Amino acid sequence: MESTIYRFSGFELDAGERQLRRDGAELPLNARYLDALILLVRERGQLVTKDRFMDAVWRGIPVTDEALTQCIRTLRRTLGDEAGDPRFIATVPKFGYRFVGVIEGEGAAPPLPPTPAVLDAALVQSPIWRVGASGTAGAVAAGVVGGLTYGVLGATLAVPAQSGALSFVLVLACITIAVAAIGGGAVAFGVAAAVHRNGARSPLVIISGALAGLIVGAVAKLLGIDAFALLLGRAPEGITGAPEGLALGTAVGLAFWITTRRAGSTKRHAGLAGIALGAAAGLIIALLGGRLLAGSIDVLTHTMEGARLDLSRIGALLGEIGFGLRSRIVTSVAEGALFGGFTAAGLWRGMGAAQVDQPERQD
Repeated sequence: MESTIYRFSGFELDAGERQLRRDGAELPLNARYLDALILLVRERGQLVTKDRFMDAVWRGIPVTDEALTQCIRTLRRTLGDEAGDPRFIATVPKFGYRFVGVIEGEGAAPPLPPTPAVLDAALVQSPIWRVGASGTAGAVAAGVVGGLTYGVLGATLAVPAQSGALSFVLVLACITIAVAAIGGGAVAFGVAAAVHRNGARSPLVIISGALAGLIVGAVAKLLGIDAFALLLGRAPEGITGAPEGLALGTAVGLAFWITTRRAGSTKRHAGLAGIALGAAAGLIIALLGGRLLAGSIDVLTHTMEGARLDLSRIGALLGEIGFGLRSRIVTSVAEGALFGGFTAAGLWRGMGAAQVDQPERQD
């Protein structure tokens, strides 16, 4: 007959007396949260689905998923557990939770040889992959929006009518999406690695995003300059590079970090923080003489003889001659806001509401 007392890592869960103790001192938990912990421990090693929680803990009372999320947050806080590096309660994204602690007297079960399907599932569910891929998808979405916008503007304002407007739309869209995917992927996986290593509230999230942006910006500029030098015999000066990548990576990491510090944050809050900080980064870049995508394209059009794309017509809309400071400010702010907002929102979506080790709300 199964004992009703479970001991793990200094904790003692007495299911019969309905108490959770540590070093002999009772830890306060309300009845439903205690029911949830007992259920998890009794089903240790097994997936406990959301529906199972609703049936066994709330017993048919209609509640939202947020009630279960708050329950798990409180249990983790009580046990000193972390969502990003769980010792007791692990999340199975979109399905439920699993108790992964070792019960004293049982020992750890010998691991089975992993199969390819198990390895694939573990990779997809790992925090680094989930958060990084979701953040990259957000950056790609920003590239789609920005690319189509630039493509339409270029086709209507900056390209002679006989030059093939549709081709310019497609080319600019593809370039923008590719740049956003590369830069956003680097920043997203940099942030994801920091979250997995130190948790979402660690300042290393900001540093990792900044370093990833710095590195990918420097490498992209170096390769771009070398490619043009080999193909055309001359390399463009002033295209986007390490400083711009540093600024945008910092903005995304900071937006994500700020959102995790606010209780009750959502993907919308992350997106808004990313928009604000990304726009600020874009403004700083332009004022300091840096260039993002539109500014880099303008540099390239002046480097290549016979280029048909003329961004000076866009500058004329802003009351200046050529693609000057006003044009760089407007486009940089817009690009930074798009990149920051979509990427930060994607990172938050990848974490999931129950995965972010944000400050807990009081019951």
